[in-house]
Amino acid sequence: MSLAFRRALPSDFSDVRRITRDAYLRAGHFAADHPYMSVLEDVEHRAEHAQVWVAEAAGKVVAAVTLTFAGQPYSEIAADGELEFRMLAVDPPHQGSGLGRAVVQEIVEHARQLPGIEAISITSATFMERAHSLYESLGFRRAPERDWYVPGEDVLLWVFTLELAG
Repeated sequence: MSLAFRRALPSDFSDVRRITRDAYLRAGHFAADHPYMSVLEDVEHRAEHAQVWVAEAAGKVVAAVTLTFAGQPYSEIAADGELEFRMLAVDPPHQGSGLGRAVVQEIVEHARQLPGIEAISITSATFMERAHSLYESLGFRRAPERDWYVPGEDVLLWVFTLELAG
């Protein structure tokens, strides 16, 4: 599958919203009325305060992800010199096809081109085992000293990092 990885355009936002919502609901991570779903669905806000990227195959948006950097509004864990990615979602009909892996590989290649970026960081809920396997297979390592809890909730989030060697 030939993949184009690019910044999302406003005309992509409805696809990004649908893919993100459908992917998170299908995975069973959140109920439709969970407060975090409204954060996931507010693509316009994300695009204003971070970078929303899409993967396009055969002219259709099939995956989306948000990229952010230390000190920016959507950054949860990025340290100086790190690219953080969040809200990675693959359209459910394309899940299991290797598309998630391809998108993470595109993120890594993009990060290598960014001046001053030496690592990539990602937060993942403890129950997202498929994501953990994917990240670890691509060289990401757990950084348990950076794990954190969702404010006001008893939900532990794991941190994974990838050092970008020259």
